[in-house]
Amino acid sequence: MSIQKIFKFPEPVLRQKTENISLFDDNLAKLVQDMAETMYDAPGVGLAAPQIGRSVKLIVVDITKDKEGEPQHMPLVNPEIVAHEGTQIDEEGCLSVIDLTATVKRHKKISVAYQDLQGQAQELSAEDRFAVVLQHEIDHLNGILFIDHLSPLKRALYKKKVKKWQREEEDPS
Repeated sequence: MSIQKIFKFPEPVLRQKTENISLFDDNLAKLVQDMAETMYDAPGVGLAAPQIGRSVKLIVVDITKDKEGEPQHMPLVNPEIVAHEGTQIDEEGCLSVIDLTATVKRHKKISVAYQDLQGQAQELSAEDRFAVVLQHEIDHLNGILFIDHLSPLKRALYKKKVKKWQREEEDPS
């Protein structure tokens, strides 16, 4: 297991189309472990494979019930939202979109079809904060970042800030 590099906006891998996973083997299990370790190290509550440079349909989310206990994560392979209802507005941030949090409108309740690490079809329902986390991570698999849900003005201001950071990195004087 190893902590992976988290790619930051505007890295192109964050916008690439992801591929379905069809091979459920030890390499997939290792990738899940690396993603969980990376997520907890960051620290975050969810991580999508594109965030570590892998264009596959895989997310890992934190499902720890007791903050005193051992962290627990859940991998979802090839996840897809199959039903949704209601709306909610919640504060979001992203490990790939540094120094920005914003309120985002999402579905209040969702159902997600996915496969487990053995390739078996599963479905789960989630609401409130857990639904937000799942929607955020599934968006990553479709090349969508939470900044895409912001107003054009907020998005433009953030992009301008990122360009400034990039210029400063290139010429630190």
